[in-house]
Amino acid sequence: MFATIYVPNFHLQAALRHQPELAAVPVALIDEQEVKAVIFQLNRVAEEVGVTCGMTPSQGLARCLQLVVKCRLRAQEKLLMELLLHFGSTLAPYLEATAPGVCTVQFTKMQHLTREVERVIMQLQDSGIAAQAGIARTPDASFLAAHLAKPVLQIDDAKDFLAPLPIETLSIALC
Repeated sequence: MFATIYVPNFHLQAALRHQPELAAVPVALIDEQEVKAVIFQLNRVAEEVGVTCGMTPSQGLARCLQLVVKCRLRAQEKLLMELLLHFGSTLAPYLEATAPGVCTVQFTKMQHLTREVERVIMQLQDSGIAAQAGIARTPDASFLAAHLAKPVLQIDDAKDFLAPLPIETLSIALC
């Protein structure tokens, strides 16, 4: 069995982790090291006012003058990933940093999987990190389940789980 722990909007969470006052305002994140800086992550408040990924900061500000444009903080991202791996390693010794904000754990013991993964999600939440997790027989299925979890979703039969999902769900997980 595998568990994938997923931190949605990883880069944005890293940039805003110590600024909870910005949770209620529209916030967009750019990478200032890019030749043309465009918004690549934003919070739900920014989405609701019409800001989208791919816009330039000036386009985002044209949609919403209250938009806070933040630059990516690589040092904070590194720390957030270290926390994710630390808490993930309490589940089992077989751990992989799969992608930024994604950690996959392979279990050797099958006892109390859901409860143990829920414990890690709660520890992350106590650290100010919103995370969710999926548990399945394959890493790919656990990855997809993690994207749909609220906050933990265990899949016993991947075929039954995948069959009713719209194809767009796969594109969400690939982003």
